[in-house]
Amino acid sequence: MRNYVLGVSGLLLIATCSLFTAWKNDDAKQADKRFSSENTLETAYIHHARSLYQSAHLKDSGLSFPVFEKALTGYYNLKKAGLLSDHALLSIADFDQPSTSKRLYVLNVDQRDVVLNTWVAHGQRSGENQAVTFSNQNDSFASSIGFFVTGEEYHGTHGRSLKLDGMDPGFNDNARLRSIVIHGAPYVSEGTIAALGRLGRSQGCPAVAPELADPLISSLGEGSVLFINKSSERYASTFLNEESAYLAMMPEINDTPLYGNISNMD
Repeated sequence: MRNYVLGVSGLLLIATCSLFTAWKNDDAKQADKRFSSENTLETAYIHHARSLYQSAHLKDSGLSFPVFEKALTGYYNLKKAGLLSDHALLSIADFDQPSTSKRLYVLNVDQRDVVLNTWVAHGQRSGENQAVTFSNQNDSFASSIGFFVTGEEYHGTHGRSLKLDGMDPGFNDNARLRSIVIHGAPYVSEGTIAALGRLGRSQGCPAVAPELADPLISSLGEGSVLFINKSSERYASTFLNEESAYLAMMPEINDTPLYGNISNMD
């Protein structure tokens, strides 16, 4: 009888182990499936971003791919959040570059084209030729980093100007309070670079050459994106969620011949 009981117990133990192993294997398969799906999405997204980067010849004009990818990710997430217009442009002020470089890039993402590549000033207290210090505080006279969405235009001290709303709490959400706007300024010129070895500096605004202010403001309008980058800064943003960006730009991915229609992939 004892041997019988032990035999039954052994069979039950084997059955339990088999069920547990099957459950573990099934769980592992599901995890692998999720990982494979996420990896496919990421691969397609990176391919899409690199395709845009190459089509716009951004490497030739000095913009690195990691900076472009960050800006593009934010653009798609802001679009997904309903914060952009139907014809939103993506502008990138890359403060990794000195003020003597044409470090402002205005892109039409849908047309894969650079609308404008020119100089842009940083704040007086951000640095000389290189922007090294940033602030979100009023009267700091320093630039702020992160994502901005263009607001309404107005005529002020610098003529036609375009208001900016900072999207990143703690980094640039005081833009309205600080009157951080896009405007033209005579100190943004080749002449200033020749005289000073750098551009003139603003009170924190991304100022451009006076002759470019009107066409730039007309092109951007309300609901476009400006991303001010400084890679060495400790910067975080909810709009840098790449997984969310993947889903936001699925129509573009689905149109990519290399990957086909990935929305139907297992």
